[in-house]
Amino acid sequence: MKRVLVVGCPGSGKSVFSRALAEKTGLPLCHLDLLKWNADKTTVARALFLNRLERVLAGEEWIIDGNYASTMAQRMDRCDTFIFLDYPTELCLEGIRARRGTPRPDMPWVETEEDEEFTAFVLQYNTVSRPQVFELIARHPEKRCIVFKSREEAEIFLNAL
Repeated sequence: MKRVLVVGCPGSGKSVFSRALAEKTGLPLCHLDLLKWNADKTTVARALFLNRLERVLAGEEWIIDGNYASTMAQRMDRCDTFIFLDYPTELCLEGIRARRGTPRPDMPWVETEEDEEFTAFVLQYNTVSRPQVFELIARHPEKRCIVFKSREEAEIFLNAL
């Protein structure tokens, strides 16, 4: 396990899990949100985002935390381990509510209020994005793919490292 992708619905705890995994393994951690977003909630130019991502992917060791469907196949091609936090929608919504107002090392701003568009994405994640993740997994049987259905399963995995 040297190049790890961590994906899942927003609010699933990708960043928290990834930080714990980085601490256990010593692998460098990259949060995709920090490559994509500015502190004023604007995105960087696509070319800059892709350039930043390419620099990370060129490394021999890394953990990349984040979804971004437009680059997931590219990241899957380079990873050796794919971790999917496949949690219920309500758990993810609770995760989003719990982090509101709290500074996070994986985001360049503090979320202070509910974003209706973001909430709609979360509510549709299991019917829209989740099947795409499983299609990607099916296309890469050579990769080590780990699917956690609960935070407890993820915690057991981390504790076993």
